[in-house]
Amino acid sequence: MLNGAVLRNVPALAVCAAILFWASAYPLVRMALVYVPPVPLASLRYAVAGLIVLGWFCIRRPVIPQWRDMPRFLLCGAVGIALYNILFNTGEQTVSAGATSLLINFAPFMSAFVAVVFLGETLPFWGWVGSIISFTGIVLIGSGQPGGFAFGSGAMDVLAAAFCSALYFLLQRPLVARYGALASTAWILLIGAAVLLPWLPKGIMALHAQGPWPWILAFLLGLFPAVLGYAAWAHVVGQMGVARSSGFLYLLAPTTLLLAYVMTGEVPTLKTLLGGCVVMSGVVLMQTYGRPRPIVVTLPDGQS
Repeated sequence: MLNGAVLRNVPALAVCAAILFWASAYPLVRMALVYVPPVPLASLRYAVAGLIVLGWFCIRRPVIPQWRDMPRFLLCGAVGIALYNILFNTGEQTVSAGATSLLINFAPFMSAFVAVVFLGETLPFWGWVGSIISFTGIVLIGSGQPGGFAFGSGAMDVLAAAFCSALYFLLQRPLVARYGALASTAWILLIGAAVLLPWLPKGIMALHAQGPWPWILAFLLGLFPAVLGYAAWAHVVGQMGVARSSGFLYLLAPTTLLLAYVMTGEVPTLKTLLGGCVVMSGVVLMQTYGRPRPIVVTLPDGQS
């Protein structure tokens, strides 16, 4: 967790802005899905974000990624932005905003699992214990949603989105180190918007027959969670680093539950709340005592 020395150096306004803007995405998506199908909605949201990013590019002129990094940038945009939002929106058609935010909290375990399987890292004992606890909470939440964990159910779509988020986190780390948090995030957002462009005409057609409110929702989704939320978090990561700032993400789920109640009148079920508490306790345990450890290889000359 965060000690006193860290808290004294927290960019508090940026943390609050990032958490609030990201949490607003969950109820805003639920509201927008009444008017626009899931995939066109994702395209509309990131078309708005892409236009804002292009404006920022004209002003700041960030470094153009090197060719060797382009495959990683493309994967981040395709998986972490496009595919994540397609699955996220599809899942929220049937899963409540609060339950979605709690299911997404399983992403840290998925990141740890990918790091262990593909990156050769090791997961300590308490990491496995925290993962099992979190998985128990996931089962509780999913069992209370329509379709449970059947293939194609909303809960499965949200878990798949959480897996995309985990992959994105791992893929983005070297890009942040090389280009900075803000510039790398801006390029990834723009690439994600480009991947979603084929569905933009359908999204515009869906909005064309509606009043101004759906257009406002699409603009709010593109501006606040997609651009300002990522920009604020990029500032936090730039000031504190990925590891130290990640503890603040625990505030996302309770903030979402509160906003969902205020904006849509959504009241979470007892099973969702209980499952959420179990998930969060497992995630906190894993992040505090059970983070994956890189394997250190000692070379013959004594270096590692």
